[in-house]
Amino acid sequence: MAEKIVLNGLTKKFGPILAVDNISLSVATGEVLGFLGPNGAGKSTTMRMLTGFIEPTSGTAEVCGLDVTRHPVEIKRRIGYLPEGAPIYGDMTPESYLGFIAEIRGFNGPEIRRRIEAVTEKVDIGSVMRQPIDTLSKGFKRRVGLAQAMLHDPEILIMDEPTDGLDPNQKHQVRKLIREMSADRAIIISTHILEEVEAVCSRAVIIAHGRLLADGTPEELRSRAPDYNAVMITVDTNKSDAVKKTLEGLDAVKNTRSEKTANGATRLVIRPKKGKLIADDVSQLLRSKNIPVQEMFVERGSLDDVFRKITKDGKSAGGGTNA
Repeated sequence: MAEKIVLNGLTKKFGPILAVDNISLSVATGEVLGFLGPNGAGKSTTMRMLTGFIEPTSGTAEVCGLDVTRHPVEIKRRIGYLPEGAPIYGDMTPESYLGFIAEIRGFNGPEIRRRIEAVTEKVDIGSVMRQPIDTLSKGFKRRVGLAQAMLHDPEILIMDEPTDGLDPNQKHQVRKLIREMSADRAIIISTHILEEVEAVCSRAVIIAHGRLLADGTPEELRSRAPDYNAVMITVDTNKSDAVKKTLEGLDAVKNTRSEKTANGATRLVIRPKKGKLIADDVSQLLRSKNIPVQEMFVERGSLDDVFRKITKDGKSAGGGTNA
């Protein structure tokens, strides 16, 4: 896959404040990269440097092989950008606003109408095209902002919280659209919503305090959760100690712990040694010992747990090939 975005040592200082600290990564055609971090992590500052709105203090950002500080106009032609808050002109209608954006983008005549109709259908704003933008709900305003980012059919889409303010049905629609568009584009989504990453991203990076701390697929990131691939079984509390001891005899088991459930039973968390899968072994052992189990499932790991641990520790967790 061709790399469309390359950041190398990207750094931004505001006086004594180090907002972005030596970030390096690349994004290729076909990738949807989730840019994850808590508020104030440096996500929006990185997006603004990448789109040419502010200059880096040091390091470089390239879009389609062009340095953003040397070719700011050309890279803006190739990028569709939905910034935080989607600043749009409230006294205009979506129809007039998108027409205005199309003219700025260099389109004219029938091509303006064709492009407006195409994005209007994609983001489902046809019912409000002639209403003043100021009168629209937050969700509709967000979709108008998304429409302007897509209007010129860019090679790269960079979106800051693209589903902010949307209801569940609208979120599903926009996420489906993002997945469809990613086939021949490079897409970056800046967000702190982990559900967004699970739903649409092929890869995610986590930053905190301006530093890149992790880079990998959602599955790779989930694998860093403490209970990833652990087997959870619920058993009678009176028998839990004996069952726990039996399970700890399996070679692939690292350790076990007990948790009380709401109904007074005991849940045993059986954690595997690194790289081991133990569900079949646990199930077979339970059957061979005729141990009754109320519930059994495999923990797939939680991005939420990984995110909180990495951003709290503030230490690089490795992973991925592009960090």
